[in-house]
Amino acid sequence: MRQTYQVVYAQYASLEALPPEDQQLVAAARGALSLAYTPYSGFCVGAAARLSNGAIVCGANFENAAYPMCLCAERSTLAAAISRHPDACVTDIAVAAATKGQLTNTPATPCGACRQVLYEAEQKFGRPIRLILQGKDHSLLVFERASDLLPLAFGSEALGSI
Repeated sequence: MRQTYQVVYAQYASLEALPPEDQQLVAAARGALSLAYTPYSGFCVGAAARLSNGAIVCGANFENAAYPMCLCAERSTLAAAISRHPDACVTDIAVAAATKGQLTNTPATPCGACRQVLYEAEQKFGRPIRLILQGKDHSLLVFERASDLLPLAFGSEALGSI
């Protein structure tokens, strides 16, 4: 039997088409680009998370000469949010990526490891995390749940009874 997996998202041509609170979150993600440490690739990623208590927490990627040791913006942002506000849920995350000071032409999607961590965060919070991705000329993609980017996710049910 063949199955189909479909990803549903909204695409916006301008930042102004988003609600003001989403514009604020995207601006925070863009501001976090300056926090990125990228001496090897020059590929900067900034992220901003909105929490259920109204707080906004930012993070950025941090490269390492031993590439597998790098930390992505999405994961650093989630870790900061959970550490600073352990009783709040992450409701939305905005991500912006840039090279040479310019936003990437198309919105950068989270890497596989970040998709898995976002999926696990949705399980922890018991609710979806809305994901807003920005590209050049304010092109934006909005996913109602981050887990939509990870079909057939590996979850706790796969561990069985340990």
